Amino acid sequence: MANYVLDSFALLAFFRDESGADIVEQLLNDAAEDKHELFITTVNAGEVFYMSHRKDGATRAALVWEAMKKFPLHFIEIDLEFSLEAAKIKASHKLSFADAFAAALTIQKKGTLVTGDDEFEALKGQAGFKVKYIV
Repeated sequence: MANYVLDSFALLAFFRDESGADIVEQLLNDAAEDKHELFITTVNAGEVFYMSHRKDGATRAALVWEAMKKFPLHFIEIDLEFSLEAAKIKASHKLSFADAFAAALTIQKKGTLVTGDDEFEALKGQAGFKVKYIV
C-alpha cells in the first residue's frame, strides 16, 4: 500500500478550495477506502491550525482543526529522535523547520510528500525523498 505525507500547504489548499484541492480531496477519499495511507506530523497539523487562524480567523481555524481530526490521517507525534532527523534535514537544506519534519516523515514512511510548496525543491536528489506537487 502506498504512503503519502501531507504538509500544511496541501491541507490549507483543500480547506480554502485553492488550486490542488481536488487532488487532496481524492487522496482523502482514497485513504478512507484503504487504497493508501495518509500521514502528517503533529508539527505540520499545528501549522495548518495557526495559518488558518492568521488568515481565516479563530472560528474557522477551530473548524479546520476538528475536521482534520476526523480525516483518515495518521497523526505522527514527534519524539527526540524524530526531531533530530528533521534537524539534520534542516541543517543541510534551505527549507523551513516545519517542512523538514514533513520531509523526514516522508523518508521514514518511504512515501511521497504531497505539497505545492516549492521549498521542497531543495531536497531534489535526497535519498528516499519523493514529492508530488499539487499546483
